[in-house]
Amino acid sequence: MTVPPKPESRPSNPNFSSGPCAKRPGWTLDALKGALVGRSHRSKPGKAKLQEVIDRSRALLNIPADYRIGIVPASDTGAVEMALWSLLGARGVDMVAWESFGKDWVTDVVKQLKLADARTFTAGYGKLPDLTQVDFKNDVVFTWNGTTSGVRVPNGDWIADDREGLTICDATSAAFAMDLPWDKLDVVTWSWQKVLGGEAAHGMLVLSPRAVARLESYKPAWPLPKIFRMTKDGKIVEGIFKGETINTPSMLAVEDALDGLRWAESVGGLKGLIERSEGNLAAVADWVASGTTAAFLADVPATRSCTSICLKFADPKLAGQTPEVQAEVAKKVASLLEKEGVALDAGAYRDAPPGLRIWGGATIERSDIQALLPWIDWAYATVAAELVA
Repeated sequence: MTVPPKPESRPSNPNFSSGPCAKRPGWTLDALKGALVGRSHRSKPGKAKLQEVIDRSRALLNIPADYRIGIVPASDTGAVEMALWSLLGARGVDMVAWESFGKDWVTDVVKQLKLADARTFTAGYGKLPDLTQVDFKNDVVFTWNGTTSGVRVPNGDWIADDREGLTICDATSAAFAMDLPWDKLDVVTWSWQKVLGGEAAHGMLVLSPRAVARLESYKPAWPLPKIFRMTKDGKIVEGIFKGETINTPSMLAVEDALDGLRWAESVGGLKGLIERSEGNLAAVADWVASGTTAAFLADVPATRSCTSICLKFADPKLAGQTPEVQAEVAKKVASLLEKEGVALDAGAYRDAPPGLRIWGGATIERSDIQALLPWIDWAYATVAAELVA
């Protein structure tokens, strides 16, 4: 394989991590100068800041007025766990998983909660399970976008309008980059660290009126730790959804979240954010179509993520190598990109097939994606010349 010369252009921002993700363009520490440091989150101004995060999130995402929104501990993982441990067990549950985090939720339900009436529908990396098999008489748990596989559900048409169970959706790498059909979703979670480039450790939990009714009418058979408890004496704790967090949040992270939300408003709101993310995916798709270095892990175009863009190498000579060689090639390509300072944290997720994962969320500039792609051609050719016969 002929190694091309190094590209002349470089991304202005080489941060392509899938979490924590790149800060919004132009971000500096000055964005935090209004942070309520040294003050209680339970003070009047503290609660006002937290409520502002909720209000701006609702407006940006077009969340219905009768859906409750709370800031909860432990990032998206904590938000999902709160939902699973608090809501499941009232009826059967269908678990839908096609990547690492979705499989973690399966483990929680099957091995930790040990729900007997649980069905599991899974697919390998790059594919979706057969969604027509889902029974909406059951509760249904799924990720909207597979962060580690680069595969998303194309829309909500597969979700029954007359569902009897609840839909519990992990949307951590979808919220603010994809249009979520709120009438189809009863529980939605995400974290600040993804599409808007916020800081980690805080999760967002959205509950539909149907989810609230479940909380108030059903008590799980297992004990719930304090950070999971959303009801008291059979009634929902409304304060959780008015900025009165269960545990102490970082007010620096809160200020950073507000900065990201204000920036999102400045670039056209949800429509602008989606356009930025889809534009990044389109840039990668054009490059894939015009070259021979890489292919999408997701074969079906409608299921390709516009945030966690997962790629595999397309060289047929590499496909004939052992899995160990394929993994070594991918690792060295990612290392070379990092050494050159053009893409940091761009390797595939540890459990995913060998390849690259390029974050394309709204804080990433399309020009930086376009500047990076020739470097991937160069890096692969450089590594392949050494390791691929």
